[in-house]
Amino acid sequence: MYVARLMEGYTVKRMPNTGSQHATSCPSYEPPAEFSGLGQLVGTAIVENPATGETALKLDFPMTKLPGRSTLPAAASASSSVASQGPKLGLRALLHYLWDQAELTHWKPGFAGRRTWGTVRKHLLQAAENKFTHGHALLASLYIPEVFSVEQREAITTRRLRQWARAQPKPGQPQPLMLLVAEVKEIVPSRYGHKAILKHIPDQAFALDEPLYRRLGRCFEQELSAWGTDGDLHLLMIATFRVDDAAVPGLVELSLMLATAQWLPVEDGWEKQLVGALVRSGRSFIKGLRYNEAPDQPLVAASLLDCGDAPRPLLITRDRGQSEHMPPDFMAQTIRGDTPLWQWNPADGDMPGLPPQQHRQLTTPLP
Repeated sequence: MYVARLMEGYTVKRMPNTGSQHATSCPSYEPPAEFSGLGQLVGTAIVENPATGETALKLDFPMTKLPGRSTLPAAASASSSVASQGPKLGLRALLHYLWDQAELTHWKPGFAGRRTWGTVRKHLLQAAENKFTHGHALLASLYIPEVFSVEQREAITTRRLRQWARAQPKPGQPQPLMLLVAEVKEIVPSRYGHKAILKHIPDQAFALDEPLYRRLGRCFEQELSAWGTDGDLHLLMIATFRVDDAAVPGLVELSLMLATAQWLPVEDGWEKQLVGALVRSGRSFIKGLRYNEAPDQPLVAASLLDCGDAPRPLLITRDRGQSEHMPPDFMAQTIRGDTPLWQWNPADGDMPGLPPQQHRQLTTPLP
């Protein structure tokens, strides 16, 4: 750990890339970066400066729109958000990074019933502090809707429009884009094109043009289908959006992410089943995220923290031959000593039993 000077004060921070060296019971513990898609981004797309405590983020999508140019082609925007490659953060990877930094991937039995949208919003905004991209503070461009209240409706609207004012177009200058993180309520036809209705913003829809709407259905068919048929799932949207002269927002690029009732991210029904079993069993764990990695890359779905001093990775292999072609460095990270790797291939049968909990022994007796 180290002490960083931030603005007018000081804070204790973890040294970069040392989270896995902490004990699993330590609040500063993080699984090895190789367990998730974070590994290929640390030090390239994500660069933390211990001297200042600030983190520079390299994005593969623009945060400005040149005057006279139309919205980015849907073919480019949606596809790059879904499977962006290389040492930069795509939209999905940025959402995963913020979720990780906000520790919304962490779960302990004591969290049950305490994680609401207000809590999610608070931790995401804290996670965005001291993060910079394109030379500007990420927090200044980040809009996350407040919990809606009828009594506070006018005050909430005023604060929203005040923040959006920085993104209104100015003659002859590139238009800044805002970054949105919100829960989707519905995506429906409008009088002209389509619109996204977001929870906690009942009085303001976000416009989607027809090409972006069609691309949305093709690129996110799995997420939209699961969300449409499972009432327990949240559908999160991260997007860049522009604001016109009338303060009407229009989406430019977007990506989607599923989350359980506990706001734990999941890719599909198999991960939802695993995460649900862990929550019901009262386990402590950290959910793994894909970031920029392709769907066929092996990743740790979750890391158990209650199996002794080392994490116990849980792996879902969706293809029959995937486990036979895992990179050696990935296998070296996930297999510790003589402990066998826990893995589940849904095509082969039911989910195997979870590794047993190991209660730590106190080294000194309590007084």
